[in-house]
Amino acid sequence: MVNFTVDEIHLLMNNRRNIRNMSVIAHVDHGKSTLSDSLVAAAGIIAASKAGDQRYMDTRKDEQERGITIKSTAISLHADIPKEDLADIKEIQEYNVKAEKEKKDKLALESNDFLINLIDSPGHVDFSSEVTAALRVTDGALVVVDVVEGASVQTETVLRQALSERIKPVLCINKVDRTLLELQKTSEEIFLSFRDNIEKINVIIATYQDKALGQDWQVSPEKGNVAFAAALQGWAFTIRSFATRYAQKFGVNKEKMMERLWGDMYFNPFTKKWTKNDKHEGKPLNRAFNQFIMDPISKIFKEVMEDKLEGEKGILATVEKLGIKLTSEEKALKQKPLLKTIMRKFLPAADAILEMMVIHLPSPQNAQAYRAELLYEGPPDDESCNGIRDCDPNAPLMLYVSKMVPTSERGRFYAFGRVFSGTAKSGLKVRIQGPNYEPGKKEDLFIKAIQRTVLMMGRQAEQIESVPAGNIVGLVGIDQFLVKSGTLATSETAHNLKVMKFSVSPVVQRAVEVKNGSDLPKLVEGLKRLAKSDPCVLITTSESGEHVVAGAGELHLEICLNDLGEFAGIPLKISDPVVQYRETVTETPRDEKQPQGPDGLHPPIYALSKSPNKHNRIYLHAAPIDEELSVAIDAGKVSAKDDVKTRARILADDYGWDVTEARKIWAFGPDTNGPNMVVDTTKAVQYLNEIKDSVVSGFQWASKEGPLCEEPMRSIRFNIMDVTLHADAIHRGGGQVIPTARRVMYAALLMAKPNLMEPTYLVEIQVPETAMGGVYSILTRKNGQVFHEEQRPGTPLFTIKAYLPVRESFGFTTDLRAATSGQAFPQLVFDHWQAVELGNALDPLSNIFTKVIQPARKRKGLKENIPDVNEYYDKL
Repeated sequence: MVNFTVDEIHLLMNNRRNIRNMSVIAHVDHGKSTLSDSLVAAAGIIAASKAGDQRYMDTRKDEQERGITIKSTAISLHADIPKEDLADIKEIQEYNVKAEKEKKDKLALESNDFLINLIDSPGHVDFSSEVTAALRVTDGALVVVDVVEGASVQTETVLRQALSERIKPVLCINKVDRTLLELQKTSEEIFLSFRDNIEKINVIIATYQDKALGQDWQVSPEKGNVAFAAALQGWAFTIRSFATRYAQKFGVNKEKMMERLWGDMYFNPFTKKWTKNDKHEGKPLNRAFNQFIMDPISKIFKEVMEDKLEGEKGILATVEKLGIKLTSEEKALKQKPLLKTIMRKFLPAADAILEMMVIHLPSPQNAQAYRAELLYEGPPDDESCNGIRDCDPNAPLMLYVSKMVPTSERGRFYAFGRVFSGTAKSGLKVRIQGPNYEPGKKEDLFIKAIQRTVLMMGRQAEQIESVPAGNIVGLVGIDQFLVKSGTLATSETAHNLKVMKFSVSPVVQRAVEVKNGSDLPKLVEGLKRLAKSDPCVLITTSESGEHVVAGAGELHLEICLNDLGEFAGIPLKISDPVVQYRETVTETPRDEKQPQGPDGLHPPIYALSKSPNKHNRIYLHAAPIDEELSVAIDAGKVSAKDDVKTRARILADDYGWDVTEARKIWAFGPDTNGPNMVVDTTKAVQYLNEIKDSVVSGFQWASKEGPLCEEPMRSIRFNIMDVTLHADAIHRGGGQVIPTARRVMYAALLMAKPNLMEPTYLVEIQVPETAMGGVYSILTRKNGQVFHEEQRPGTPLFTIKAYLPVRESFGFTTDLRAATSGQAFPQLVFDHWQAVELGNALDPLSNIFTKVIQPARKRKGLKENIPDVNEYYDKL
C-alpha cells in the first residue's frame, strides 16, 4: 500500500530543509529506471517483489517495448529515515556551528520525514535535452555507473551538465551481481574495479566542477556518498551502512569504522589490530573491505547458487543468524529467485540509497543559496533574486517551466517546473515570460491565471492546493502561452530565469508532408504539439512550404516522428534523413596590389552594396572567427548579454582581439546569440547609429540563411569598413538599408573562400578484441577517424573512440552490429562542427558542390547554381 497521502506531501513541502530534489543520471542501460523501482517500492507504490522488473518510471508504451527511457519522469516520494541519521546531515552541522558563532538559535531537526522529488532521466545520448530539463529543476544527482562497462562518454556528458548547473553528485556503482555471477571475480578484483570507476568519476568532477563554488564535490566510499548496488535484485549498500552494523555489534566508533572499511586498511587477526601493512610475518592479510563486506556477500551468493541450503553451514542457517525472516514459500525458492529475496531483505536498496541522498544531497534551502546567481538573469540584489537565494515561500513568485508533459486530454500539456521563490497556487495571476522577454517590454509576455497546480506522480498527476518554494510542480492552463520553457513571475520587475543550454544540437532533419492535402491543418496542429512536447526538437517551415523536423540523432528523430503521427492523427510522408550544415568562410580576402599595413598584411578587399535608391552604400568584409571562440559563444561564455567592457577584455585577453573593435560588436547572430558577429570598424561616419538597427536586422536575416544553400552561417565576423549615407533620414530608412546589408554580407561571404561546416559525432564503441576488425572496416568505409583505443582493465573489452561525420552516420549502428555479429556497442554524441573537406564550394565540378550543395539547393527549391558574387556586389 502507498504509505503517504497527498495531504502529507503538502505538509512536507513546507519544511524546506527536509526536501531533496534529485535526478537519476547515467549512460543508457546502466540501470537508472531499475534502481528507481526500489525507491518507488519503498514508498509502497509497487510491490517490493516486482522492484527491478516493473520499470515503473517508464510510462510510455514505446519505452516499455524498447527497454529504454525516452522522457524524464518525476515522482514525489515520502521517506522516513532513522532518527540517529539526522545527526550526520552536514548541512545541519554547518548551520549549527555558524549559529553558535553568531549567537543565534541552533537548528533542531526533529522530523525524520523527508520528501524526495525524484526524476528518472533517459540515458541515450539522443535524449540528452530531457536530462538538461530534469537537472534544471533539481539540486542533486544520483550518478549510476555499470561496474563492468564503467564511466562512458554519455556518463561524462550528463555529469558535466549537472556540474555546470551546480548540481551536487552522489555515485551508485550498479550491477555488482554481474561481477559475482557472470564474471566470477574475486573480492580483491571487485574492489579494484570499484576503485577504478570511482577514480574516473572523480576525474570528471575535478575537471568540470565550478571552482568559484569553493566546495569539493569528489565522491568517496568512506565519506558515505558512494553506494554499491545490484538494482535488478533490489539490494545495495554503502560503507556507512556496514560501518553502522559493525559499530553496533562491536561497540566501536562508526566514523572510524567507515575510514577503515575502504582503501588500504587491514585487520590483523593475529594481533587484533588495524594496520596499513598488507602482510603479517610474510603472510598476506585480507583487505578490510573484502573481509567485512565483499566476502560475506560472496559467501551468500556461492551457497545459494550451489544449493547449499540445509544444515548448520547452509544458507538458511546463515540467513537466520543475520536476522532475515523468510516465509515458507520463499524458503522453497531456488538459486536466483532465492538469492534476490535474501539480498533484498539483507541489504534493501532503498534504505542505502535514501540514506545517502538525505545525508549527502543538499536541501533547496541550501542549494538555492549558491545556485541563485547562476539561475537568475537580473541583478543579484533585487527582490526576485533574494527570494530565490533564500528559497522564500512568501517572496514574489519565481517559477521556471523546464518542459511540457502531454496530458491524457488530447492536445493539452502540464507545464512542468520548479518553484524557486514564492508559492504557486490555483487561481494565482502570473506573468508568463517566454525566453525572448525583456523587462519593461511587452514582447513574449502574457498575464494569465494558473488554473490548477498538480503533483507529478510518475504515471499520473494528483491535484494539490499549493506548492511553496523549493518544490517541483505541474501547472494546468498555461500550456498555450509557452512553447517549450519559460519563467512565471508575479513581480513586474522580475527578469527571466536563464534559458537552458543543451549538450546536443538538432542536426539531423527530415521533411514531413501529408498524403492528403485536406489534412494539412491537422499536420500544422500536430507540429505545434510536437514542438511543445520535446525540449530539443526544432521545427521549421521553408519558403517553399516544406515542414522540416530536426532532432539530435536518428533515434530521437524517429521517436519525434512517431509522436507527430499520434498528435496529428493522420498518415504522413516522411523524407530520408538530411543533415544540417553551416556556411562559413576560411580566409579574409586581401588586396595584394596595396602596400602591407603595420601588421604585415595587405588590406582586406571589401564588398560594396548600394541601396535600391542608390543613395546609401555599405562597405564591409568577412573574416573567419576561431572555432574556440565559436564554441565559447555556443556555451554562453561570451554572449550579447555580457557587459561590453568585460566582454571586450575577455576577447582581447583570450582570443587576441583588438580591444577597441571588441567594444564595438553590434550583434551576434543568428537569433541574437549565434557564433557570428557584426563589428563596427569605421572611423567618424555620420548618422551611423541611425542605421545600426537596420544593419543588425539585415545581418540576422543573412546569418539565418546563407547564399550557398540557405543554411545558417557559423564562425563569420563581418567588419563594417565604411558607410556612405544620404543626408535626409527619409532616404536611409529600414526599407533601403536592411536588404542592402544582407546583400553586402552575402557578397563578402562569397569573396572570402566560402565553405560548409558539418556536424561531427564522437563515437565510443565497446567491442571484444575478436571483433575489432569489423569496427575498423565500417569506420573506414564511413570516413570515421579513430583517435583513441584502449583495453578496459580486467575485461576482454576494448574502447575505441572516433570522429564520424553525421552525414555518414545513418545506418551506422546497423552496419556495425552486422559486421561484428552484434558484439559492438556504439554510442554517438554530437561533438563539434568541422569543415567539409571536399574541394572548392564555388566550383560546380567539385565534390562538395555535387555531393552536398547541389542536393541541398534542389531539395529547397533553389536555382541549381550558387548566385554569382556580382549579383550581390556593386562595382564602383
